[in-house]
Amino acid sequence: MKALAEVKQVQKNVDEFKLGPVSLSIEAGTITALVGTNGSGKSTLLKLMMNLAKADAGNIKIHNMFVNGLNEEWKTHIAYQPQTMIGWDAFSGKALRDFIAPLYPAWDDQQFNDIIQAFSVPLNKRFGKLSQGMQQKLILALTVARNTSILLLDEPTAFMDIPSKQKFIDLLIEWMESGDRAIVMSTHQVDDIMKLADYLCVLQEGKWMGTYEKETIQHMYCQYWMRDALPSESLPGEVSREGNQFITSKPEAMETYMREHDLHCVNQRTLGLEESLSLLLNK
Repeated sequence: MKALAEVKQVQKNVDEFKLGPVSLSIEAGTITALVGTNGSGKSTLLKLMMNLAKADAGNIKIHNMFVNGLNEEWKTHIAYQPQTMIGWDAFSGKALRDFIAPLYPAWDDQQFNDIIQAFSVPLNKRFGKLSQGMQQKLILALTVARNTSILLLDEPTAFMDIPSKQKFIDLLIEWMESGDRAIVMSTHQVDDIMKLADYLCVLQEGKWMGTYEKETIQHMYCQYWMRDALPSESLPGEVSREGNQFITSKPEAMETYMREHDLHCVNQRTLGLEESLSLLLNK
């Protein structure tokens, strides 16, 4: 598949915090979720991709153009929705649309109006007078309507109610079907990850733990309940144990071990995505 964006061995130091090195390839037709605890570097990575923060090492390309190079045409291919907007409070949604639209040659006014109507956003109301959820919906409309091939979304549903989140998911699925496009989004919402993400880029306190297919993480850990007491030795891939039950990150190796040692399992289950992410982040 075609790589729309590439992050290669990027590092960033901010006071005592260090991000990276991180490497990512963002391919057309994919949605990548940045996941991790608060302060793990998700928002920083998105800012680096927009060149709003400067990397201390490594490089980033958007449509094969370095974001820190002289050619700034890459900016027409990418749109960014931050968590909060500074300096917008005094302006109405209509005024913001009139200011932003001319900056993007491919601006899609029909797309903008469709999102505004879907979320019932009052365009004549000043941004600062809108609820946080309504602000997010307006920012989303102003971001998606730029009609770029890449969307960067920073916690886009943090303040949305449940019906709005479903509309948001439907909107992004429809947007992805309109061409060679990709989304990179930071989120704490497991539902967003389950319904949207193809890949998960896992960050923990600035350390890049890896990028995984969602299905890989969904099948990464298995919990077993054994008939008899567990052997004192460490089991293959053992993550934790309590009484006669344990969790392993190597279920296939564990199945082989049980056959070879005549151990009998009375029950087992594959851990869900949220549980698996928690274990992965606590490594």
